[in-house]
Amino acid sequence: MKFTPLKTLAASAVLCALTSTACAATAAKVGNTEFTYGGYIKLDTMWSDYSAGAPSGSSVGRDFYVPSTVPVGDDADSDAVFDMHARESRFNFGTSTLMDNGKTVKTKIELDFLASAPGGNERVSNSYAPRIRHAFVTYDGWLFGQTWSNFQNVGALAETLDFVGPAEGTVFVRQTQIKYTTGAWSFSLENPESTITTQGGARVETDDASLPDFTARYTHNADWGNFVVAALARQLTYKVGDVDADETSFGISASGRVNFGEDYLKFMLTQGKGLGRYVGLNVAHGAVLDGDELDAIDSTSGFVAYQHKWTSQWRSTFLYSFFSADNNTDLLTISGDPVESSQSFSANILYSPVKRLTFGAEFKHAERETESGIDGDLDRLQFSVKYNF
Repeated sequence: MKFTPLKTLAASAVLCALTSTACAATAAKVGNTEFTYGGYIKLDTMWSDYSAGAPSGSSVGRDFYVPSTVPVGDDADSDAVFDMHARESRFNFGTSTLMDNGKTVKTKIELDFLASAPGGNERVSNSYAPRIRHAFVTYDGWLFGQTWSNFQNVGALAETLDFVGPAEGTVFVRQTQIKYTTGAWSFSLENPESTITTQGGARVETDDASLPDFTARYTHNADWGNFVVAALARQLTYKVGDVDADETSFGISASGRVNFGEDYLKFMLTQGKGLGRYVGLNVAHGAVLDGDELDAIDSTSGFVAYQHKWTSQWRSTFLYSFFSADNNTDLLTISGDPVESSQSFSANILYSPVKRLTFGAEFKHAERETESGIDGDLDRLQFSVKYNF
């Protein structure tokens, strides 16, 4: 059994960081298994001005931009709040084992502290419970466990200080799945969950689908960048009391990256019926319960982002993102006043004196409007410091 000492490998990792050399953060190697680690520490400071009053301090929208949490109201007073946190900081641990048949088994688990229950309070400890982001094993083209949905193209997300960036315009889901990848194609069966609008606009989360969500995806890579097309088919359900309703949901998403020398353009466009939680951080629900039937909500969303490299240490990302729902106005007596649209734009300046350390400032303006025309907006100035290890 061959063992590489932690001390030697840790010193190598430090040397890589100091010299800006790209190398894996290997913790140790025991026999045929290599252990790796990674993650980052990130400080976020945010000054947020809400036109219709600020959400409570416990709102997830105070930690990062979540379109559905932007308050709306024509008569409300504006309110500015200041927040600081390090909750986006994360840690991951992985293994890679060469098997006797020449194939490799890999595992990964990653934790962070966003959107989790506090373990203390902001008065004294600012403690937060860790949450699982990823936990999966891969073997021979197969993936088993929790990670990004196959319907999402994580590579299309731009570099922003905000946790998500184009929140209303992107597919953004992590969940348990079984995925198979062969060449440029990948297919998955994923955990189902429906978000249904009931009387008065209340959201009900149902977990009684009889089938998994199904996705298919094709990726084309070229010298100029890449292009990804993904499709989703799933079952929306509502089984409460005497009501047993279901509806088919489907969607298609096109995204990618186009290189312009050291600059690049990233984009995504998604359209579908009943996409609900898959887009916009669930800014709109999947369907409206109309008696004993479900009426799926159509939506279109997307974003475009351009990053320009000013020098070897300075760069900026300019981003526009949008979401639009085609609500059935005949059902407003049931659905209340649902979200009709959401949009945002942002610009930042990022400075990396060394490869793994980044200081940044970002301005974001966001708007949300309901079907009746009531709206609200958010202006946020964010400063962040991030160190990758």
